[in-house]
Amino acid sequence: DPAAVIAGNNATAQDIAQIRAQLGLERNLPEQYLIWLSHVVQGDLGHSYYLNKPVSALVAERIGPTLSLAMGSALLAVLLAVPLGTLAAWRMGHPVDRFISGFAVMGYSVPAFVIGYALIYVFSIQLQWLPVQGYKPLWGTSSGGVWAWMRQLILPWVALGLIYTGLIARVTRASVSESLTEDHIRTARAKGLSEVRVLLRHALAHAAVPIVTVIGIGVALLIGGVVVTETVFAIPGLGSLTVDAVLNRDFPVIQGLVLFFSVSYVWVNLCVDLSYLWLDPRIRY
Repeated sequence: DPAAVIAGNNATAQDIAQIRAQLGLERNLPEQYLIWLSHVVQGDLGHSYYLNKPVSALVAERIGPTLSLAMGSALLAVLLAVPLGTLAAWRMGHPVDRFISGFAVMGYSVPAFVIGYALIYVFSIQLQWLPVQGYKPLWGTSSGGVWAWMRQLILPWVALGLIYTGLIARVTRASVSESLTEDHIRTARAKGLSEVRVLLRHALAHAAVPIVTVIGIGVALLIGGVVVTETVFAIPGLGSLTVDAVLNRDFPVIQGLVLFFSVSYVWVNLCVDLSYLWLDPRIRY
């Protein structure tokens, strides 16, 4: 009962009942939901029970670290996965292909918190190259500059990016290897084009739609991974706010964050669908 959590251990039943009445918790669940929904359409995500602040203000405060983590991880994953997947498809059956495929499976299979703690042990505790936990904003009064910002995020980027890399690399390998068997690839090679140009200009471009699709789908991995990774590395973002809200029974914050993550996921997939028009002119909506 959130009212009991707010009231504390020494509260009487009358105190708890009074708080429940103030929060509207004595109403039935459909009525509570309709009231919440009517506020949402007006831009009001509710008020935190535990922190006593508007949920929209909490999201605005915490969104910076989460965007820094998610965008950096996604960029790292794409920059690693697409070349690796393309190389594996080009060297199909070669030891290079087996190594990259094994790396992709391992990266996709190992949980983010395991990778995170392993990176902390090696690079923070043993080598002492990078900080264990924390976050430095890129701008503001407490900012330490670009390097201080990056230094705190290198390990979280790698921990979350490796999972994303494994997924994209596997799909890239499958799509490019299928594209390399097409007639237009044989024609391009017959014209005397270099293998690099055949791979990049013809095979990879032809396989772009499924690759971009899985990049959009991977946003779900980022949403789930952000919650775990922020907890491991003590990053004050939306993921750690979600964990705190669940532990404190702060239902308005949980509802607001779930809505925010859901809208973000839908928006990213809409952008992915619209990008098909640019990637493949044959597609029309």
